[in-house]
Amino acid sequence: MNVLFFLTPKSEVAYLYDDYSLRQALEKMEYHRYAAVPILNRRGNYIGTISEGDLLWNIKDKFSMDLREAENIPLTSLARRWHNEPVNVNCDIEDLILTSMNQNFVPVIDDNKIFIGIITRKDIIQYCYNAYKSMESRCQRDFH
Repeated sequence: MNVLFFLTPKSEVAYLYDDYSLRQALEKMEYHRYAAVPILNRRGNYIGTISEGDLLWNIKDKFSMDLREAENIPLTSLARRWHNEPVNVNCDIEDLILTSMNQNFVPVIDDNKIFIGIITRKDIIQYCYNAYKSMESRCQRDFH
């Protein structure tokens, strides 16, 4: 099965550019109510993922500030605790499932490393559940 079957395209994904400020990241994540979002450069390459926790730990450990000061802090200066691995659009379903085990979503890139969207762990679990139910149904049919 092709991973594009699961893809939420870039046009429907909230993401941040690496030249955004800390304040822009906070506001976008608050608006969309996401706990983590992909970071892209202006060429569209996937740079990484930043989480609410990353933002909070950086604020706690590095800065004593108000929201205006956050406008002067670029995302690229913030440490990230996790690296969400992307998958290539041509990967197989096994690689997708293995990658999703440690991430809430899996960024998808093309052969030029351009971000094209995400696949949520929820969609992958739904696929696995449906496959399991289908197999269970076939086994019951064959048993009787």
